[in-house]
Amino acid sequence: MLEIFSLSADTPLTAPKRFPVPGELILIAAAFVALMPVLQVHRVNDYMIFSIFVLSLDLLYGYMGRLSFGQMLYLGAGAYVSTIFSIHVTSNPILSIVAGIIGGTVIAALVGLIVSRLREAPFALSNLAFNQVGFFLVGSTFQNWTNGENGLSADVMPWGYLDFSKEYTAAAFILFCLLGVFALMRYLTASPFGIMIRSIKENETRVRFLGFNVFWYKWLTFVISGFVAALAGSLYTVYIGFISPVFIHPLHNVDVIFACLIGGAGNLYGAIIGGVLFMGMKDVLSGHLGQWEWLLGLILLSIVFWFRRGVTGLVASIAGSRLTGWPLRRTEERANP
Repeated sequence: MLEIFSLSADTPLTAPKRFPVPGELILIAAAFVALMPVLQVHRVNDYMIFSIFVLSLDLLYGYMGRLSFGQMLYLGAGAYVSTIFSIHVTSNPILSIVAGIIGGTVIAALVGLIVSRLREAPFALSNLAFNQVGFFLVGSTFQNWTNGENGLSADVMPWGYLDFSKEYTAAAFILFCLLGVFALMRYLTASPFGIMIRSIKENETRVRFLGFNVFWYKWLTFVISGFVAALAGSLYTVYIGFISPVFIHPLHNVDVIFACLIGGAGNLYGAIIGGVLFMGMKDVLSGHLGQWEWLLGLILLSIVFWFRRGVTGLVASIAGSRLTGWPLRRTEERANP
């Protein structure tokens, strides 16, 4: 179990096994299945979709060190493209999801050609600016297609046994997508590609000096991140069946950043844990407090100042210290009976 929480971007730059063992995928699946009797199934579905979204940011920020304030753009792009596709082309849910993924990925590829040349604050703020542009286009310029602030309802019909109106069927499909994204991220981050982006995070100048095409790796990571975010948006719209400009609002970037920090940036398990904890805290706090955002702000400050590696980092530190101290205590007890 300690190895799970130690698989992060802070681990040594060596290539571990690339494929997730079946036990890891079974553990993730079992955790979400166990939540279904506790929570309503549709809320667990929301948790899983949000966890996919957090994984998209974790690759970009946790592993490559590029904090984006515009991740909502690709989530919203996937949602809007899949919705419009289901209305004007076909009601097939699979094709709608594929269309949303392609749409979000293309936008990420185009934006990435510009922002991948930047770093630190210019990178974060440029993404925020593009997100704001997308929010304006959806809410105003393209309102003949998006229906503006009134939102848009998807026209997705059942396809064979795949019926998103049935909660358990939708849950099985969304869980399958989550496990697929986790396996993809696990493979990428443990491959030479993953070592390269972690090296860029540590010292981009040195990597460039060694002769590597740093821009290519940064752009490709940005595109993959947009691809996963678009998948989350597409799943949301075919499941919920409705989308509005609120879904692409730049202010909601705080949610995914907060979730990534809670779980522990640079840890795939941390992204999933952070997504679940954030959604859980949001549900609990909003149900008991009228103005609950201030409490989330205090929690974020606590993480930044005292728990910078998040929940997974804290668990790994505690477990590591206990395992390290145990032989020493046993030696002292034998020396001083």
